[in-house]
Amino acid sequence: MKRILIVTGQSGSGKSSALQVLEDLGYYCIDNLPLALLPEIVEKLDKENNLEQLALGVDVRSTRADLQEFDHVFQQLQKFGSVDVIYLTTQDQGLISRFSASRRPHPLSNRFQSLNECIQEEKNLLLPIQLRATVHIDTSDKSVHDLKDILLSKLGQSDKLILILQSFGYKHGIPLDADFVFDVRHLPNPHWDLELRKYSGLDAPVRKFLENSEQTNEMFEDINKFLDKWLPAFSEGHRHYITVSIGCTGGQHRSVYIVDRLKKALESKWSIQVLHREMKHWS
Repeated sequence: MKRILIVTGQSGSGKSSALQVLEDLGYYCIDNLPLALLPEIVEKLDKENNLEQLALGVDVRSTRADLQEFDHVFQQLQKFGSVDVIYLTTQDQGLISRFSASRRPHPLSNRFQSLNECIQEEKNLLLPIQLRATVHIDTSDKSVHDLKDILLSKLGQSDKLILILQSFGYKHGIPLDADFVFDVRHLPNPHWDLELRKYSGLDAPVRKFLENSEQTNEMFEDINKFLDKWLPAFSEGHRHYITVSIGCTGGQHRSVYIVDRLKKALESKWSIQVLHREMKHWS
């Protein structure tokens, strides 16, 4: 089931820092979209990318009407997976000090003369979201490192490496975010079998076709052995995540099959995220 985090709180309390931490932990992060658009965006991401972990930044820049309708938005998001709300807060004097130090205006400064009035009104506007919060974090005396530790603890995650397995098609370009790229275009191609062309590497007919190929099995074993040997070293080096991209011509059959097989082989040892980049192009 997909995990969705809504990250919000008072301006200056550390929302941007929290989203950066979550991004390092493997979450796909989106910030500052109108609240009413979130269900539509999540639905689109679910169909095209099949992401497992999403973090959505929400703040007082959403309209008052949107904020008051938060319960409705929350219920819509629950259709796509489990939803938790992280609410960040800071003591008023701490917020005043932070805004004074940064010399940045409060988002509500065009409506109120004093910073204190902005802070109080923001609390009122965010109340519908705060009431839904499952994770409350007071960042008054917290550093970014403290915030990371708190999030790890409260979200039930350890600090071990996250392995991102991504399939892609070379005809759509090599992914720029890959740490390792493996080319499987030399393997037997189901595309040329008209009965198999409509399927993906997740479907049984394609899996059976590729499992009958000695070359495919040898390629899988070599990649699996490489990852099994070297992922512990990367984890000990305090890497937050490693992206391994597997590419075939179109990103529908061979690369998808290898990614799915690697996930099953490694998921007992590592936290794994899977992304089939070309899913939107599948026939």
